[in-house]
Amino acid sequence: MEKSLLHKEIAVFLKALVAYLILRIRRAGLYFEKYKSFLVNILMVRRGANTSLFLHGSILGLAISVLVAGGVISSNSVVSGSYPGIPANPLVAGTRDDLLSTGVITSTITPVTIISDKPRDKIFEYTVVAGDTISSIAKEYGVSENTILWENDLSTSSIIRAGQKLSILPVSGVAAKVASGDTIYSVAKKYQANAQAIIDFPFNDIGDDFQLTSGQVLIVPDGAPPEKPKPVPTQYLAQQNIPVADLGSATFIWPASGDLSQYFAWYHPGLDISSLSGGPILAADAGTVTVAGWPDNYGYGNRVIIDHGNGYTTLYAHLSAIYVAAGQTVSKADAIGAMGSTGRSTGTHLHIEIRNNGTPLNPLGILGK
Repeated sequence: MEKSLLHKEIAVFLKALVAYLILRIRRAGLYFEKYKSFLVNILMVRRGANTSLFLHGSILGLAISVLVAGGVISSNSVVSGSYPGIPANPLVAGTRDDLLSTGVITSTITPVTIISDKPRDKIFEYTVVAGDTISSIAKEYGVSENTILWENDLSTSSIIRAGQKLSILPVSGVAAKVASGDTIYSVAKKYQANAQAIIDFPFNDIGDDFQLTSGQVLIVPDGAPPEKPKPVPTQYLAQQNIPVADLGSATFIWPASGDLSQYFAWYHPGLDISSLSGGPILAADAGTVTVAGWPDNYGYGNRVIIDHGNGYTTLYAHLSAIYVAAGQTVSKADAIGAMGSTGRSTGTHLHIEIRNNGTPLNPLGILGK
């Protein structure tokens, strides 16, 4: 009975509340319309001449309110050193004493200048000073000891002295002089390196087509020079049971066809045979190959030296390709390589030398006779 009466009273109260709220909303609407009409009538006086003044005044009032409210917020933030939800930043808030107390700054600031190391872009010449060693120089310039040894044709037993000039590469590896016909891949293979590393080294002058120019010098990062062919002594012949008398006949054929472009002279101990089309190089006489390769990275370039076992030796230089190996025996007229322009050469040709017991002879008076 009591619960039923309570429910009725609540229903009556809610009904009266809803009626009251509706009444208040209607009255608020009437007041809004009244004042709106009054405001519109004012603004429409003289065809809306007061509208601009009203808008400007409203904007000015809004700006003043923002400035006043912003100043209060800013001053409170400076005092507290932070904004709501953001920790204090002593670099932008607070006085110098605040910064000193937080340890952000000290009473004395010592400026520090950081100088970055400029990467070396080329080979440079270093002058040895007293106390220098290969190890200390390598450590100072950030390259391996072998890099210095290889570039300066030194061995681990070599002694360096004050005043001596050493070539220092920008990185560990070797410097390779490009020969005619070389490619990125052939250079990488020759120097036991990665072709991509040669391309990626920023100071190597390599175009997008990867074409190389004969004579240009490439830095080969982490490369190593090819093993030098070991000359085969004359005693090798006896060890292989090869009769010395049966090897060389002391009569020599022309090793290549072409034009004579340079003759024998005291400064040029051989004969140059040139041909733009290249062609095979033949052994001028039978013998044993003692050198086949490019052991010194310049000068003769790719070469073959044949010991004919009778005091005579012949040298064939600037080859573009080599078909024989050290220790191999060849017969007269065997193809030993192809004419080229490797080493210190300005065009495709063969440089041939004939020596007797080490003395250079003029090939023009010997070949073909």
